[in-house]
Amino acid sequence: MSAEDQPATPDDPLVTTLREGLVGTVTADDPLAGRTTLKVGGNARALVVAETEDDLRLVGRACAEHGVGWLVIGRGSNLLIADAGWDGVAVLLGRGFRGLDVGPAPDGQPEGPREVVIGAAEPMPVLANKLEREGLGGMAFAVAIPGAVGGAVRMNAGAHGGQMADVLVWADVLRLTDGRRERWHAADLQMSYRHTELPPDAVVTRACVSLRPSDPEHLAADMAEMRQWRRDNQPINEPSCGSVFRNPEGDSAGRLIDSAGLKGFSVGGAEVSAKHANFITVSPGARAADVHDVIVHVQREVERVHGVRLRPEVVIEGFA
Repeated sequence: MSAEDQPATPDDPLVTTLREGLVGTVTADDPLAGRTTLKVGGNARALVVAETEDDLRLVGRACAEHGVGWLVIGRGSNLLIADAGWDGVAVLLGRGFRGLDVGPAPDGQPEGPREVVIGAAEPMPVLANKLEREGLGGMAFAVAIPGAVGGAVRMNAGAHGGQMADVLVWADVLRLTDGRRERWHAADLQMSYRHTELPPDAVVTRACVSLRPSDPEHLAADMAEMRQWRRDNQPINEPSCGSVFRNPEGDSAGRLIDSAGLKGFSVGGAEVSAKHANFITVSPGARAADVHDVIVHVQREVERVHGVRLRPEVVIEGFA
């Protein structure tokens, strides 16, 4: 039978529902590996690139109607999807959720703080460069965070002594379960180390930060130093998901993994980095299962050696 004679594959009813009224795009059976920094893993049942809040509302309704979950993947920098894939809707915020708007200086205070409203899809390193050109300090640490603003708000991302909690004023979110728009002020988020109290169905759409004027040359020098530190201390030229585990209180996950003798431990194409023990790097041909097996082994060994159960920072989906 020729390809022309073969019966057409019926459309996935979930995808059909998503295509009705969507401003953005939807792709069925989308390969997620290329959308993650690990470059491993299977397909999502559907991928939606949302451009408007109504697109997000449609995702929420479609998921409820078809009994599937959703997953906002951002820039894929802390995401591990099983090789078998994930039977749900992966959501990527499109260019409609990019950009920043710098507010005026307070009356009579040219050197006072400025509020900046930022789209949730804005990549953190790109944002750091834009703020440097604006001469606004306080978020230089963003240059070292490979994710986007929305994910950084949700997990209170930080690096080099700075974190989102230091600068955040409020975040606007869209609740996927009922389509409500809400504004969460920083105090309501109860931000702590890599944690906020945002509900699971709340998708950050934009955020407001308070920053102070700063010399662009000093900011550029600070960011150059951070970039160099990353080159010297992290395997940035190899596929990874960034820091795999959260630091336990008063200690470092990397130190615990290293002192347990786990640097270089590997399964298949996944390996605990010899450069930084809290990174797992992958080589061509690696599987998501390899990464998952390394994570599980590291957790068990660190608990056996140190009595500390490491908590993954990476989002893990599709594994039993």
